[in-house]
Amino acid sequence: MPHSTRSDRRVAPGVDRLGDDVVNFYLVEEGDGLVLVDAGLPTHLKQLRAHLAGSGRVLTDIRAVLLTHGHPDHTGLAHTLQQAGADIWVHASDAAILRDGPRSALRHAKPERSMLPYLLRRPAAIATPLRLARAGAFTAPATPDVRVFDSDRQLDEVPGAPQAVLLPGHTPGSTGYLFAERGLLFTGDALVTHDGLTGHTGPTLVCRGFTHDSHTAMASLDRLDELTGATLLLPGHGQPVTGDSRTATRRARQAGSH
Repeated sequence: MPHSTRSDRRVAPGVDRLGDDVVNFYLVEEGDGLVLVDAGLPTHLKQLRAHLAGSGRVLTDIRAVLLTHGHPDHTGLAHTLQQAGADIWVHASDAAILRDGPRSALRHAKPERSMLPYLLRRPAAIATPLRLARAGAFTAPATPDVRVFDSDRQLDEVPGAPQAVLLPGHTPGSTGYLFAERGLLFTGDALVTHDGLTGHTGPTLVCRGFTHDSHTAMASLDRLDELTGATLLLPGHGQPVTGDSRTATRRARQAGSH
């Protein structure tokens, strides 16, 4: 993302979209504390500090980090924020990636396909993994001793008491977070609106070069359809989606798996 003001980053009352044109993470203001949904890349630390400082806050004001999954482009600041005092939450099926470090993602959540076919069809796609590497995605410290859950549940310990909703497929522990009273659904990479390898824009699944089980990922769209109260979908990549979430999931099904 280009240089922007706090108002440019606001996507809903009390919700700011951080990151860049490759990956999103979100700061959520609740009455009883700040929550970060996903943890970006290591190089986003300066941006996060500056954004917090704009409202007189610091890293230690973040009480919880909700990880939608264990991939390194979503966990880059997890260790730093844990050291600052935040609880790091992730589904139990992805906790091993945090414990063993970002390079272990290829072992714990191996993609269905190699990236090579995508790069041959669209050479410009090499920019995405190269940018992640330069941003320290694959060399960030491991984050042991995270908080885990193993099924859908309301996280009463987290400001705003969001509901964790298991959406497996992209990784075994991919999870969405629903702040029902605010109409917010953070989908992580279970549903995105931009795929860096294929270049696809609009609601879609992440391609099989980055997805562990595309059949299960497609089935998780049905779980999204069952949720009520969400009027704003906030994905891990691409622009937010407003309106009926079923319109977004229908478009994702039509786009298919690539």
